[in-house]
Amino acid sequence: MKTKIVATIGPASNTKENLKALVEAGVSVFRLNFSHGGASDFVNIIKSIREVEAEIGRHITIMQDLSGPKIRLGVLEENAIQVIKGMSLLLGPTDRRVNDMPYLPFDHDVILESLVPGDRMVLADGGLQFIVQERHADGLVRLKSDNSGIVTSRKGLAIPGKSTKVRALTDKDKKDLAGGLALGVDAVAISYVQTADDVREAKGLIAAAGRKLPVVVKLERQSAVDNLNAILEQTDIVMVARGDLGVECPLPKLPALQKRIINACNRASKPVIVATQMLLSMVNSPAPTRAETTDVANAVLDGADCVMLSEETAMGNFPVETVRYMSKITDEAEAMLFNGRELEEPDATRGIPEFLAYSACLLADKAQSKAIVAHSVSGAAARQVSERRPPQGIYALTTDLGTVKSLNFVWGVKPVFVTREDESLSHLARAEKFINTSSDFEANDCVVITAGQVSKVSDTPRGTNLVKLFWK
Repeated sequence: MKTKIVATIGPASNTKENLKALVEAGVSVFRLNFSHGGASDFVNIIKSIREVEAEIGRHITIMQDLSGPKIRLGVLEENAIQVIKGMSLLLGPTDRRVNDMPYLPFDHDVILESLVPGDRMVLADGGLQFIVQERHADGLVRLKSDNSGIVTSRKGLAIPGKSTKVRALTDKDKKDLAGGLALGVDAVAISYVQTADDVREAKGLIAAAGRKLPVVVKLERQSAVDNLNAILEQTDIVMVARGDLGVECPLPKLPALQKRIINACNRASKPVIVATQMLLSMVNSPAPTRAETTDVANAVLDGADCVMLSEETAMGNFPVETVRYMSKITDEAEAMLFNGRELEEPDATRGIPEFLAYSACLLADKAQSKAIVAHSVSGAAARQVSERRPPQGIYALTTDLGTVKSLNFVWGVKPVFVTREDESLSHLARAEKFINTSSDFEANDCVVITAGQVSKVSDTPRGTNLVKLFWK
C-alpha cells in the first residue's frame, strides 16, 4: 500500500487495542480533533499511540487538528424558525434583538461589518441560503431567504467566496496548540485558512515554542483556493476539506476543484490529503457503497498522497474494517495507476532536484530496480521522487525524527530513521549500509540511491546531487 491513510480518533477507536488494530490495518497518521476537546483530553490517547508505536516498531504520526473560528448563529428565542422562500429576516448581535421580524442572533462583529447587499450566506450544511438585502442604520442586516427550511440555534453559517478579516487561529487554537506541542504532537492542521499569512502565524507560534513541525492547511474556503499558490509556498501539507469547501463552492464544481488542488500540490511536491465522507456509510455498514469505493479510488488516481477517515473511525461501528476496506481500494487503484503508465518527465520550468528525482525513477525503471533509497535530512528528495509516482518502493533515510513523522504523509514513502553514530559515514555510505543490512533486500537486488555528496571544502551536503545504481 502506497497511499497513506489518516484516521480520526474518537470513542470508537481510542483504546490501545483499537489503535494497534488500526495501525496494523494500514493507518499511518492519527488525527486528533481539537474541536471536541483540549490538550488534557488527549493525554491518554497520545500515550497509547506511543506505546503502540514502540510495540510494532514503526513510526506513527499524530496530527493535531485545530478547530479554528466557529462561525455560528447564537441561541434563537424560538426553538426553531420555519423559513419560507422569499421571507425576510434580520441578522445581528444577540443584545440588539428585535421582534418586528424573525431575528437571527449572530455575535461576529467583524463579519457583520463586512456584509454588503448581494452577499450570499448559507447554513453550514448547505440546506438554507440567504441573500443580504440591506444594512440598516443601526448596523442590523436584512436577509432574504433564497429557499425554504428550518433554522435552529447554533447553526454554522458560511459566506461563500467572501474574504473576511477573521484570523485562522483563535485564542482557543493558540492555547490548544501550546498544549498539543507540550504533549508531543507531530503535525498541526489549521482551519479557516484564507491567506499565506495564516500559515506564517502558525509556524511562528510553533517556532517560538522551540518546535519544528509540518503545518497542514485545510482548504475550506474559496479565498484559500484563490490564494493557493502563495499558500503552497508556505505550507508543508494540504488537506482538501470537502465538507466546508462544498458549502463554499457549487457542489457540481467540487470534483474539478479537487483535481486542480491535487495537481497543484503534486507539482509543488507538497503532500495532499483528501478528506470528508470518503466511506461514510461504513459508520453503520460493514461495507461501503459503490460510489464511495469509486470516490476513494479516484482520489488515488488523481494523485492524492493520503485519504482520510473522520466519523468512520471516530464514532463508527466498524473502524478497523473501514481501514481494511480503504486499504484494499487504494491497492486496486494503485495497480490501475501503474498499468501501462509511462514515467513523465518534468517540464522545463522545474529545477535540478526534480530532474534528479526523475533520473532516479528512470534508472529504477530501466534497471528493474527493487526500490529507490533517498537519503535526505529534510525529506525533500523523497517527496520529489514520490511526485513521479514510481512503482518501486521508496525508502527515505533521514537523521531527523521530525522528518520521519512528516514523511508519513507522502505517497509511497517508507521513512527510516538512521542515527548519527558514525559521523564519518557520508549519506551515500549510510544508504549503502542500510541496503546491505536490511532484510527487505536480498543478494543481487538492484537499488537506486539518491544522496547528497559533500563538497571538498565543506562537510555539509549541498542537497541531493548524486544518483547511483547499487547491487547488494
